[in-house]
Amino acid sequence: MNWEELDWHVLDRLRQHFLRGSAAEGPYWSTAADLANYDFTYGARIAWKWDHVLRESRLRGWQPAKSVRTVFDWGCGSGVAARRVLTFFGAEAFDALTVWDHSSLACDFAVQAARQSFPSLQVDTATPALLTSTDPIGLLIVSHVLNELSPVALAELQVLIQRAAAVIWVEPGTRAVSRQLADLHADLRTVFSVVAPCTHAQSCPMLAPENERHWCHFFAPPPAEIFANSHWVKFGQRAGIDLRSLPYAFLALDRTQPKKSADGYSRVIGRVEHFKPYARLLNCDDTGLHELELAKRADPTLFKQLERSKAPLVYRWQREGAKLLGGEALTEPFSAAAPPSSPPDDLAI
Repeated sequence: MNWEELDWHVLDRLRQHFLRGSAAEGPYWSTAADLANYDFTYGARIAWKWDHVLRESRLRGWQPAKSVRTVFDWGCGSGVAARRVLTFFGAEAFDALTVWDHSSLACDFAVQAARQSFPSLQVDTATPALLTSTDPIGLLIVSHVLNELSPVALAELQVLIQRAAAVIWVEPGTRAVSRQLADLHADLRTVFSVVAPCTHAQSCPMLAPENERHWCHFFAPPPAEIFANSHWVKFGQRAGIDLRSLPYAFLALDRTQPKKSADGYSRVIGRVEHFKPYARLLNCDDTGLHELELAKRADPTLFKQLERSKAPLVYRWQREGAKLLGGEALTEPFSAAAPPSSPPDDLAI
């Protein structure tokens, strides 16, 4: 697929599905061409979100355990999430990729695209027997599905998660979807170590009544070159999308490895707001959720860094109450923490 082959009418039709929220009514792919057009455009934007999530996971000192040799892409769509994960960690780190979607067209497209990208990897569609078994499934990846799931489908996914050694789950950064993911986080943290976005092992402060107006979301940086690409500009205008904005929410979970030590670090939620004399941000750490301010004169270098950084905003602050005096960005992976008092189940993957 390239820009000359792109079918804009297919994208228009898909956009109407997304706007109406009719995805939950059933598969919206009519042909393999629908998936190819989606993968090249909307799928690319999802890929950039996954890139940012994977970079943050590595920054937290995490990668799948060596015993985790399989990837399962549930609700795969065009399979772009699985391809990004395999590229990031290296396809040689895994023996097999399994995909599943309620659309057989999507499964076929995802399988063929993965086989083309990783010819030495075993790639298959999940069988009914695999979906209903109790066998472990390795690394489970889930991408942009919550606003499409019926209660029954969500329950099936939650059962599948209990079979996973690790989970990376990426969703749109909307308030409704993010808070739904936070509710799921509350249950999953009792079984898994939360790799990210949390820098702590406490319950999610977003769920406290006083934080009702907030939601846990972040922004991925799109490639700078798309803004000088007339095709991407046209796509953004036609789809009604701000190309500069890639909001997402996510969870990275692991039951085979202890949580890394945060060592005083915090995660900035959303964007840092910049004003002429100061910057304001929403900060999450083991003490809860706090609105903090950095006066430009207090640390001009940090002020500029917060404005320009494209990296995940994980910082160790120097502060007095809500006033920031300085800060240090996380640039090296966390060190390993001591194992939890009740070690997770040892799954042979």
